[in-house]
Amino acid sequence: MTTQHDLQQKYPGARAWGFGDSPHMADELGALVASGAKRATCSDYHAWRQDAEPTLPGDYHIILNGAGEPLCVIRTHTLRMVAFCDVTDTLAALEGEGDLSLAYWRHEHEAFFTRAGCFAKDMLLMFEEFALVERC
Repeated sequence: MTTQHDLQQKYPGARAWGFGDSPHMADELGALVASGAKRATCSDYHAWRQDAEPTLPGDYHIILNGAGEPLCVIRTHTLRMVAFCDVTDTLAALEGEGDLSLAYWRHEHEAFFTRAGCFAKDMLLMFEEFALVERC
């Protein structure tokens, strides 16, 4: 099994993290990324801006499961700012979740951002598209 240390040697500067706000979400969403079904994600724009090292195109990321083990490596290729209410069917489908519909995406992301305490229908999101580089 490839370790996080091995991957950080291979991809210097890569940040390691898991999706979502629970080990279950990290497992579920990470598996979608590793399978190639999930090719995008989004975050609260203001949280993204406040990050000491916000994601930029060309950055590598080591995606971890709920136990903190590497699942795969991705590389960001596109960032765009979009309001929650302006997310399209196409963008929602890129996230690869559920039935790929905009309705499913809105339901799940409203719940996620509500748990984070930042949901608003007009909230700004940083929408990130990425490519799967390596499965672990």
